[in-house]
Amino acid sequence: MTNAAFGAAFAGAVAALAFRARALTAGGAVAAFVVGTFVFTTTGWRGALVLFAFFIPSTLLSRLGRARKLHLDAAGKHGPRDAWQVIANGGVAALCALLVPHGGPVVAAAFSGAFAAAAADTWGTEIGTLSRTAPRSLLTFRPVETGLSGGMTLVGTIATVAGASVVASASALPGFAAFWPVAAGGVAGALLDSLIGATLQAQRWCPHCARACETNPHRCGTPTSLRRGFEWIENDAVNLAATLAGALVAGSLAAFATLR
Repeated sequence: MTNAAFGAAFAGAVAALAFRARALTAGGAVAAFVVGTFVFTTTGWRGALVLFAFFIPSTLLSRLGRARKLHLDAAGKHGPRDAWQVIANGGVAALCALLVPHGGPVVAAAFSGAFAAAAADTWGTEIGTLSRTAPRSLLTFRPVETGLSGGMTLVGTIATVAGASVVASASALPGFAAFWPVAAGGVAGALLDSLIGATLQAQRWCPHCARACETNPHRCGTPTSLRRGFEWIENDAVNLAATLAGALVAGSLAAFATLR
């Protein structure tokens, strides 16, 4: 069996299992199959380890305290990941994976940095939302409503660093990419995510529930109006920007290290 055939078969099996476990929608499973095929075929088991270091803990954390997160209108979509979420979190890494066989450790760091940013953001959001301390705006440091993008807590910040470190460790242990560039890229991507969330991301208002939210319609079914930010900059777009930043920072730091 060729590497491509084996990669596609393995990716299909993983996507099918995730779909059956209700971690992915049908569309999400198809997108995960495509991303996984790119990763498994071009980076082998070391790249697969990095992907799993993001996907498995992030999926488990998304189920932690789900009822409280729904009550708080926690940022982002809920339930199984759909195709847009998979692309937003794994699309940049998949493109990097295609270049790994030709780009050496710099591209491997960029690949891992993209997943580190996705993990850092997910860990920070899923754990930080459960903090009993009110989040503060990344820009003004004033308290903001729990569950809205752009807010940070101490617990969430620690979780952000932990998420990036887990992926960086999965990349460094088999010698795929160095720890520090990947970890730094992950944290940088998550910080950019929060910065965009506090400034450019669409924040909306539900007149029925009299509360801010980030979806249209609100989960109660009521159409919402734009309160600040840009209509087209929603959670998936922000996640895509964060993973791109993670890849660029990690790759740049790895390239700088090779020049020393």
